[in-house]
Amino acid sequence: MPTPSDRFTPAFGLGNPHLQTLWGPLWRKTTHLERQRERLWLDDGDFLDLDWHGPHSATAPLVLVLHGLTGSSNSPYVAGLQKALANQGWASAALNWRGCSGEPNLLPRSYHSGASEDLAAAIDHLRSKRPLAPLFAVGYSLGGNVLLKHLGESGSASQLQGAVAVSVPFRLDQCADRIGQGFSKVYQAHFMREMLAYIKDKQRQFQHDGRHEGLAVLERLGPLEKMRTFWDFDGRVTAPLNGFADAQDYYRRASSRYFLGEIRTQTLIIQAADDPFVFPHSLPEARELSGSIHFELQAKGGHVGFVDGSVKTPGYYLERRIPQWLSDLGDEPR
Repeated sequence: MPTPSDRFTPAFGLGNPHLQTLWGPLWRKTTHLERQRERLWLDDGDFLDLDWHGPHSATAPLVLVLHGLTGSSNSPYVAGLQKALANQGWASAALNWRGCSGEPNLLPRSYHSGASEDLAAAIDHLRSKRPLAPLFAVGYSLGGNVLLKHLGESGSASQLQGAVAVSVPFRLDQCADRIGQGFSKVYQAHFMREMLAYIKDKQRQFQHDGRHEGLAVLERLGPLEKMRTFWDFDGRVTAPLNGFADAQDYYRRASSRYFLGEIRTQTLIIQAADDPFVFPHSLPEARELSGSIHFELQAKGGHVGFVDGSVKTPGYYLERRIPQWLSDLGDEPR
């Protein structure tokens, strides 16, 4: 459990996990930032877009920020964190996963919860671009899952001085079940609309560009109608596009819970016990965590919520806690 000084207290009237979850996308005021976009070309011919903010300095600490499912660098929690980091003199680069920067990616393959090879490519790029800067990463939801998977896969060679993962879907199969229950079906319906639009936009772009080989791959997926659940989408779209046998194979190979014991990078995990996307039994047990992990389970907070203060003057706990923890970590001798 968090220490008293690190404990999250929801804003009065926002104790409900769904209000916490929905506050950011529905009611949070837009954070306006001046950012510079950089395109990172990948070895397979596809690209990732990075949006930079903060000091252009060789030695300023640098944070790679990873958004969640159907998000982007414009997601409120991403822009909010980038602003908070800049306020303490840190630079940041917000990664847009494949096809999430407002432009379809060039290959049939999509981004997904296990795309740690794309994260590794981004880390390599930042490490080479600013070799003197202490490098950290922060991932939310899907981004947190990818980050933890990468940390487990790479062990002591992660190239990161520290990491933070928030609202992680540790077991993707169980989270696919959880989001199909109760009010969480509202989130499921939203994600289905957005993910199907992602594929359809790519089909239209491939048609327009004359990318016949890629278009044929997408057409082999068959009709995209009548998909209601994550199991439907991941079985019929995510798995075949990304080299998995089926949804179960994808969930097993991509779920971060199986990688936690191998993490050697100092890592903070912030999770809410009332997260409407995650069953309590999906959370890892203490024996599964490596000694490098600091796990903070807050009683409330919803999914990437953690709104405190008041409805009139909301505060954003994550944008205080994460920079503070990273700063404390950066002050430790390496």
